[in-house]
Amino acid sequence: MMDYLAGIPAFLGYFAIGMIAFAVFTGIYTALTPHKEVELIRGGNLAAVTAFLGALLGFSLPLASAAANSVSVFDYVIWAIIGILAQILAFFIANFTMQRLHEKITNGDIAAGIWGGGIALAVGILNAACMTY
Repeated sequence: MMDYLAGIPAFLGYFAIGMIAFAVFTGIYTALTPHKEVELIRGGNLAAVTAFLGALLGFSLPLASAAANSVSVFDYVIWAIIGILAQILAFFIANFTMQRLHEKITNGDIAAGIWGGGIALAVGILNAACMTY
């Protein structure tokens, strides 16, 4: 029975690091965006929730890939940082390719939210796939 529990410390360590990385990413992302995601989401803005969830999913996919493929905790942390940087790149790509993106999201333009979230998700999928080695 103890053999089944042998992996719990590693799981807890990787999970805790993942949650910390998720919190760091969320803090950086919400600081970068000129609109206030939490306020907009609480107000029922579907564009804001779509864009924000796309970014969260776009980060969580490479984070999961890093957890599955890393050879050490240090390796996992490095790949988590790379995942954050890739999502920052996605943020700038979305802004560059749609003028006034954040103004549109603030105004509830669902197409803008899907665009921003979709770019983040696409970058996250590519990032996650590139982390398998």
